[in-house]
Amino acid sequence: MISSAYAATEAAAHAGPFYTEAHFWVNVAFLLVIGLAWRPVARAIAAALDARSAKIKARIDEALRLREEAQELLATYQRKQRDAMREAEEIIAHAKAEAERLSRQAAQDLEQQMKRREQMALDRIAQAEAQALREVQNAAVDVAIGAATRVIGDTLTPAQRGKLVDESIKVLPGKLN
Repeated sequence: MISSAYAATEAAAHAGPFYTEAHFWVNVAFLLVIGLAWRPVARAIAAALDARSAKIKARIDEALRLREEAQELLATYQRKQRDAMREAEEIIAHAKAEAERLSRQAAQDLEQQMKRREQMALDRIAQAEAQALREVQNAAVDVAIGAATRVIGDTLTPAQRGKLVDESIKVLPGKLN
């Protein structure tokens, strides 16, 4: 029953032309409001999207700029690091060469010093030998003079001694020149 009553109201409702129906005018008004509101809303949405797009593009550009700066800084620091490593290697090589040179120089200086000390020792030994020889000669002369004095004193008479002294005095001026 309800279905026959509903069908009857439906038939009565559709009895007139479609533009006389309230649903039609509500739909037209709705479409008209949507249509009139669409342009400003669409413009606002487009402007907001454009602004957002511009902000995103600016951020991307800034990010790219920062990336390029970072890459330049990285390249600069890598170059500086390479230069520092090269300089450190040069310093090490120079230090090694200097150490080798100083080692050779020290060895040469030590060798020369040892030769000088050896020569000084040989000179001292030669001086000591010469002095010992002089002392031995002086002792031999003193012994010979003492022995000669005793022999002369014991074997010669006072007259012979005087004659020997006189002869020695006469010969002396010829030996001094």
